Amino acid sequence: MEFVLVRHGQPEWVRDGLNVVDPPLTARGHQQAAWMAERLSGGQTDESLDEVLVSPLVRARQTAAPLYELLGREERVDPWLEEIRDPGWHGTPAEKAEQAYREMAARPVDERWRGLDDGEPIRDFVDRIRRGADLFLRERGIERIQHDLPIWRIAEPGARIVLVAHAGTNSVFICHLLGLQPTPWEWDRFVLGHASVSRLEALPVHDGFTFSLTALSNQEHIPPGERTR
Repeated sequence: MEFVLVRHGQPEWVRDGLNVVDPPLTARGHQQAAWMAERLSGGQTDESLDEVLVSPLVRARQTAAPLYELLGREERVDPWLEEIRDPGWHGTPAEKAEQAYREMAARPVDERWRGLDDGEPIRDFVDRIRRGADLFLRERGIERIQHDLPIWRIAEPGARIVLVAHAGTNSVFICHLLGLQPTPWEWDRFVLGHASVSRLEALPVHDGFTFSLTALSNQEHIPPGERTR
């Protein structure tokens, strides 16, 4: 069992000095996505990737598009992969977002759980992703065994599933599978580059499986001068 987690390519967060909510990719982001698609599809048959699922947000869907094309598959959007919901500041000056992130980072750690003012609280985001992940996993015969340690029951241990999503979503999912307690700074705990590939592989233990993080933010498929995060 392997999960292949892809972060979206470089997004156009600011256009003409104004914030963009649910932004598209930049020209560089589209190229990063193309390199990622070549890497994941090259040397592998279509059947070796059992599923390819993508977040509903534009930057993730544009990142997944070249992979779907190379594999000859239709897009499959899974809503639970949506990134944390930012405030509705589309069209406002870019400085507004920059100031909001500075203010959040300056708070005492316990107060960071409430996230950006008027945005989705980080604790709510973490709970949403973990609930969505549990449902997603159960539908595929993957369930956490009642144990102090992170041990899982897996019905089809040979499956390989690709999720094209976001830094926050992917980080929370990594923590969930590894059995790590959540923090209000998951984006900083696992630093994931644009169009990077991270991998979690299920390893057998005595009475089930545990997940191992075998790759984190791999960008070897992107030329050094084109890597961003």
